[in-house]
Amino acid sequence: MTLSPTIQSTLQRYQSEISETLRRAVMQAGEVALRSGATDILSYYGLMQYHLGWVDANFLPVTGYSGKLLRPTLLLLAYEAARAEDGSADSGYLRHALPAAAAIELTHNFTLIHDDIEDGDAKRHHRETLWKQWGVPQAIIAGDGMFALARLTLWKVVDEGVDAAVAVRLGALLDRALLVLSEGQHLDIGFEARQDISVAMYSDMIGRKTGTLMGCAAEMGALLGTRDEETVARLRGFGNAMGVAFQVRDDLLGIWASTVESGKTVAGDIYRRKKSLPVLHALEHANAHDREFLHAIYMQRSPVMGEQAEEILAIFARSGTQTYCRQFLAEQCRLAHEALTSVPRNGAAVSERALHDMEQLVLFVQEMAWN
Repeated sequence: MTLSPTIQSTLQRYQSEISETLRRAVMQAGEVALRSGATDILSYYGLMQYHLGWVDANFLPVTGYSGKLLRPTLLLLAYEAARAEDGSADSGYLRHALPAAAAIELTHNFTLIHDDIEDGDAKRHHRETLWKQWGVPQAIIAGDGMFALARLTLWKVVDEGVDAAVAVRLGALLDRALLVLSEGQHLDIGFEARQDISVAMYSDMIGRKTGTLMGCAAEMGALLGTRDEETVARLRGFGNAMGVAFQVRDDLLGIWASTVESGKTVAGDIYRRKKSLPVLHALEHANAHDREFLHAIYMQRSPVMGEQAEEILAIFARSGTQTYCRQFLAEQCRLAHEALTSVPRNGAAVSERALHDMEQLVLFVQEMAWN
C-alpha cells in the first residue's frame, strides 16, 4: 500500500513507542522462560520475532519490514481524540494506552499467521511465511502463543494506572472482536467452495473479518480516553467503516492497480481466483453468457491464463463493476466521515490533531473512489 506523506507522518508519529512496547512484551515472555531453565523454548519466541520482521530464519536481527502498525495507531488516535486534556510534550500520556495498542497489533499478527496457513500463502513481505519456513504445527502454536501474549500485554494497562473496571471492559471488547473476526474467517473459507455468494454476504463477511478489529481498536482507544459513551460509539463506528473501506480498497487494487501502485501482479486477484467484491458484483450483474464464463473460470483446476484474465476484465467493464466498487468504497468513507464529524469536540489541541489525522485517513482511502 503506497502511503501519502501525510499518512506516513501520522503512522510514524507513534512508531517508536508502539514498537518498543511490542518488543518489550515478546522479550519479557522469553526472559521468563529462560529464567525457568527452559533454554530450548527461546526458539518459540524466535518464531514470533521472525513473523514480526525482527529476525531472519536463523533468529539473527534484521532491519526490514515490520508492518504499518495501522491498528495500534488507530487506537492511539482514538485515545487522543477522546481525551479532554492536552498531552505533554514528551508523549508520556501515551503510556496509559500503549499496552492496549500492542495487544491489538499482536492480535492482528496472530490472525495473519493463521490466515497464511489457511490460505496456503507461502510469502509475506517478500520472504517465506512462518508455516512455510517451520511447518504448519509450529506456525499454529506460534500464532496461539501470540494471542495469549496479546491478552497478557493488555492487562498491563492496569500497571499504567488504568482503572481495573476499564481494563476488564477492554478485555471483553478484544475477546468479542476476535470471536466475530473468527466468524468472518469461517465465512471467508466457506465461500471459497461456493458459487452462490452474493455481494450482501460478502459485505457481511468483511464487516466481521476486517471491520471488527479496527472498530475494536478505535473503541478501546476511546474508552481509555473518556467515559462519554457517545464519543466511544462514534469512534467505534469510524473504525468499523474504515476497516471495510480498507478491504474494498484492497479489492480494487487487486484487480485494477498497476504493479507500481500495488507491488503485485496486475489483476493478481483474478489469477488467484479470489472471490473479492468485483467478482461477486459481476456474477450478480453480468449477462448470462458472461456469468457462465466466470463460473467456468472460477471452477477450473488449471491456472488462469492471460487471455482469460483479459476477458474477465472485459466482463467487469460490461457489468459496470469498477464503478460499483468505487461507489461502495465512497459510501464506506462517507460513513466513516459522518461518524468522525459527530464525535463530540472537547477543544483539546491533541484531540483536534487526532481527529484531523483520522479525517486525512478517510481522504486517503477515498482517493481510490475517484482516481
